[in-house]
Amino acid sequence: MDLTVLLQLSILIPWFLSLLFGLVVGATPGLSATIAVSLLIPVAYSMPPVAGLAMVIGVSCTAIFSGDIPATYLRVPGTGASAAAVLDGYEMAQQGKSGLALALDLFCSSLGGVIGVLCLIFIAPYLATFALKFTHFQYFWLSIFGLIMSIFLSQSSPIKGAISLCLGLLLSTVGMDLSTGYYRFTFGSLNLADGIVLTPVIIGLLGMSEVINKVSQPQNLQSVSVFDTAPMPPLSTTFGIIWRLKLLVLRSALIGAFIGALPGAGADIAAWVTYGTAKKTSKEPEKFGHGAEEGVVAPTSANNAAICGAWIPALVFGIPGDSITAVVLGAMLVFGITPGPRIFTESSQMIRGVFSIAFLSQLILIPAGIIGIKAFLQILKMPPKIVFVLVGIFALTGSYAIRRSFFDIFVMLFMAGVGYMMRRLSIPQAPLILGLILGPMVENNLRVGLLKSGGDFRIFLFDPICAVLVTLIVLVVMWEPCGKLIHYLRARR
Repeated sequence: MDLTVLLQLSILIPWFLSLLFGLVVGATPGLSATIAVSLLIPVAYSMPPVAGLAMVIGVSCTAIFSGDIPATYLRVPGTGASAAAVLDGYEMAQQGKSGLALALDLFCSSLGGVIGVLCLIFIAPYLATFALKFTHFQYFWLSIFGLIMSIFLSQSSPIKGAISLCLGLLLSTVGMDLSTGYYRFTFGSLNLADGIVLTPVIIGLLGMSEVINKVSQPQNLQSVSVFDTAPMPPLSTTFGIIWRLKLLVLRSALIGAFIGALPGAGADIAAWVTYGTAKKTSKEPEKFGHGAEEGVVAPTSANNAAICGAWIPALVFGIPGDSITAVVLGAMLVFGITPGPRIFTESSQMIRGVFSIAFLSQLILIPAGIIGIKAFLQILKMPPKIVFVLVGIFALTGSYAIRRSFFDIFVMLFMAGVGYMMRRLSIPQAPLILGLILGPMVENNLRVGLLKSGGDFRIFLFDPICAVLVTLIVLVVMWEPCGKLIHYLRARR
């Protein structure tokens, strides 16, 4: 497809408007990128194919990024994929560096997306073929790896991280057991039959708990500077940091693209895994959770890369990597694009158009993101009382919007209380969220895997990919103790 076709005003205008729409939806707690794409689909259907595709692809990019804006300023993640950005982005804002945090966030999101698109263009068939080798056995160990990494996210002690993780795993067992059909820990309530929804938990645990913490300090209600409204720094400063952390950006984006290519994984898990990996490999891991620039760069580089990675199995095999891609696949079918192994030959012109749209969307994300950040700043300049009320309203409506259930509002409020107590006891909140996300993956993959193997656990250990994952888990767990032991033995000499 000729690039000049994409640069026509009849395409650029709805394309850019869709990016702004994604910013609004993504920055609203409880409204995910999937919802943003779904809401835009009816409008995209009425547009020419190229303009329609540009709109649905573009909105997914900005919705993922914009969830980090309230996460940084208010500690309220706009989307599930933004929860990891809270840990250091919000702490940087508390130190008067909100502008720097969001500048790193924006440019790393764009760079990560560009790397993800390049992976999509050049290695899609190869990476998709390898990703399809992941079955229940490999997903089990991948989930265990995520749980292990969550313990290392703890700012205080691994024991408190393990306590938080166990709370999340316990909450993940609530609802109907898919294997047996029995209800577990529902206490006779049909509201718990489908389990505990993630979004109200995240909003309550991270967002509303911070509101309670702020409101509990009377001086915050009178102050006019509760929220940091520092402007974005000069480009030279931002690019200097990104250049210094260029290997981290590249590694996080590649990990994000790979995890995104695994069906069912998505940007949420990619963000947490890359954050944990960055902390584990950092020369200064003690700074994570206290405003580390690496803690912002790693998950944000992975988010958009994971979205692009999810397109790999979607285009090559027609298997959506996440819910966002599933919605976009439906739009592609309407526009006459049939995913599958022959798509690169039978629809070569249109597929080149998809690649061009995805690439340019990552670049247009930068000016659109700057507009979104400046617009959000205007809200924060209101008196603190009004901002707290607005945050509370967003939290209530966001929790209700997922299932249109008042019960989810009570879940959010309950988790807000839990989150406040965890803050007071210095118990990290991130492992709880990751336990809730990965708990069902661990349980279901273990059960189905054992059914497939007739109860023989050896296949979980001796499968080549499983063996690599197990080795990786052992290395992660033993790396720090072995390092301390080696240091101790050297000191004894």
